[in-house]
Amino acid sequence: MRLTAFKSKIHRATVTEADLNYEGSVTIDADLMDAAEILPNEQVQILNVNNGERFDTYAIRGARGSGIICLNGPAARLAHVGDPVIILTYAQMEREELLRHVPIVVTVDSKNRIRRSEDVPWPRGRS
Repeated sequence: MRLTAFKSKIHRATVTEADLNYEGSVTIDADLMDAAEILPNEQVQILNVNNGERFDTYAIRGARGSGIICLNGPAARLAHVGDPVIILTYAQMEREELLRHVPIVVTVDSKNRIRRSEDVPWPRGRS
């Protein structure tokens, strides 16, 4: 059986742009994508801390070092520039793989620069 598990996240990034007329997706600074091991076109879930919206889209690589978090297309209606968001990824894993898996958390400052990137300790002892 394959299970869906938390793979990585960019924690409390700030939305820098919203482009309703773009085709769709979220543009993310390449440095943040690399740190969180998010690939171009990978599905992401975005959680808006201000209004509780949760929605899925896919990632587009933005300019490295730009700090960009741009919600494109319909997603632009679900957050405002300045809103803090959490960008999550998930992965399919077998049970044994999941028990060994350590998610990645990338924490950023108000300009979306990496403050800290770490593996989250998995609660061991459960089987």
